Amino acid sequence: MEQKLPQALIDFDRLPDGAYVRVNVVAQLLGCSIPTIWRKSRSGTFPKPLKFSTHVTSWNVGDIREVLKDIRANSSK
Repeated sequence: MEQKLPQALIDFDRLPDGAYVRVNVVAQLLGCSIPTIWRKSRSGTFPKPLKFSTHVTSWNVGDIREVLKDIRANSSK
């Protein structure tokens, strides 16, 4: 069965910095697992998410863009 990409991942470059995305989008953007995102957030090496409700926790797009920018800058050194 073909897995469909989340629309937020497809549209990530068009999202405003003030938008929020769920953990599956963050994990796919960074190329790591969902547990890794949670572990890094808890340890303070990754931005903290915002809890909107009991079952909805999301990360700020602007914060994720900063992380991606830092990763690109460090990988080109």
